Amino acid sequence: MSTFDQREDSFEKRFVHDEELQFRAEARRNKMLGLWAAEKLGKTGAEAQAYAESLVAAEVAADANERVVAQVKKDFEAAGVNQSEHQIRRTMDEMLAKAMAEIKAGE
Repeated sequence: MSTFDQREDSFEKRFVHDEELQFRAEARRNKMLGLWAAEKLGKTGAEAQAYAESLVAAEVAADANERVVAQVKKDFEAAGVNQSEHQIRRTMDEMLAKAMAEIKAGE
């Protein structure tokens, strides 16, 4: 195997690793966001966990971030929770950073 082939193989493996890390972080972020939203919606226990898991399931869709934001915003509006789309997105960004840090730390 030539040096070029080895470098190409290395880049491909790194890309796969980075994509897997991003997927895991986004799934974890969606769960944290779901638990945050569930608390604001007055859900606790198994009901809060089920709500969070429903947002994790949305991660497999092509436009996952938009679906998650839309679902949380719709649920907040239905429950009378005053949170703007900007606040939801900001919370998502904060939770993604936290999820990435947790995964990199091996948690």
